[in-house]
Amino acid sequence: MIEINAKLLRDQSAVFMCGEVVECLIDFIHPSLPEHKISQSNSDILENLAWATVQLHCYCNASFNEKTVHDAATNRNVGGSTSLNASNQLKGEVLHSTEPKILFCDLRLSPGEAKQFLYRETVPLSTPPTYRGIRVKYYYKITVATQRLGSTVQALNIPIRVLPLPLPQSDLDEAITLNDESNEDLAPNNPFLEKKRPPSRIEYALHYLRGVTARRRPNFFMINNKWGKVGRFCLFKSAYKLGEDIVATIDFSCGTIKCVQLSVTLQCEETELFRGGISTAAGTPSPKEESIGAESPDVAANSSEAGNEPERQKNISRVTNYSKHHEVCLGMLQTQVILPIPLHVTPTFRTDLIEVSWRLHFQFVTSTNAELSSEMLLDRTTENEEELEWVAPTDVAIETMIWSLPITIYPTAPLQIPQPCGEYKLNIK
Repeated sequence: MIEINAKLLRDQSAVFMCGEVVECLIDFIHPSLPEHKISQSNSDILENLAWATVQLHCYCNASFNEKTVHDAATNRNVGGSTSLNASNQLKGEVLHSTEPKILFCDLRLSPGEAKQFLYRETVPLSTPPTYRGIRVKYYYKITVATQRLGSTVQALNIPIRVLPLPLPQSDLDEAITLNDESNEDLAPNNPFLEKKRPPSRIEYALHYLRGVTARRRPNFFMINNKWGKVGRFCLFKSAYKLGEDIVATIDFSCGTIKCVQLSVTLQCEETELFRGGISTAAGTPSPKEESIGAESPDVAANSSEAGNEPERQKNISRVTNYSKHHEVCLGMLQTQVILPIPLHVTPTFRTDLIEVSWRLHFQFVTSTNAELSSEMLLDRTTENEEELEWVAPTDVAIETMIWSLPITIYPTAPLQIPQPCGEYKLNIK
């Protein structure tokens, strides 16, 4: 029997960015024989493995495209280029695979002997991040495959999480990132100092990530409906990292109607992009998102239903709720909203199949009931202060108003996500 142990060198976090190097230690161990067992020949002592390879796979499991995925998987397993494809029975289709690296050929181990190999691979830049959605799933596996003489191919899969690489989307973002650099290049050259190496792609991406998520530019939105103004919403920035808190304020002092209660939910929207549909460019809001961000949600909802009916048949959206803030705000002049962004979610990205976007979904419960007015309490004098009291009405006519605001969520540094990677084992008998 031979034991295969695999463990990532970065054991505190099995999270990597696209373009980052993954390092994995792979041990092949032949356990020692028990003391009471006596070998009859040399063949009983040595264990022989014909070959072993390692490669990184990106899988795509789409439930709305099951027939295509099944046909592709069948063709791959029947007429695959290597026997490794036939040994992998994971769900989904192999979207991308790196070149297999051969660890050895014809390995012989005596009892108590072990061989260790170091696998290094760069995560491709053109692949999607790890995502476990409703209809589409992307996941990554480091596959260690080996075969014993006279046996079938056996594989050991080590899962990793991959985050998208944040890069400047425009020339303005790239200019701002370059201007953040220090002026060390303008200093006189010192022949006794080592020449500073240029930043790597990962360092450049992390530098851009810190800059784009640290910019504070407050955005104000006046919330109103057909009866009047509800309040003013202030969002300090529209770009966030995983693990950050979304902090915003709502000012009801400028409102003309009463807001009884409100709820704000952080939602992830998964939109299926069919090839026959009209797809929007990356980074630009779809017609549905434009109608969501309108100041008059009730009118915008009607126009969205009437004008975007052909678009809705082509692109199907599904929403998942995460953090939620609920508060009864009757009588408040101001309130604060804090929504934490979980570390396990996937940032904003887009592929040929789906587009994942994030938004803040609001629900305002308003009322025009005259009994909810507190003007009589504000005008009271000190003489009759103890005699006055406000009695809540038994029935209140309310109206619910819905509004959604798109935001952008970027990845964070992989080491800031605590996702320990254990040791994976496979016994070959």
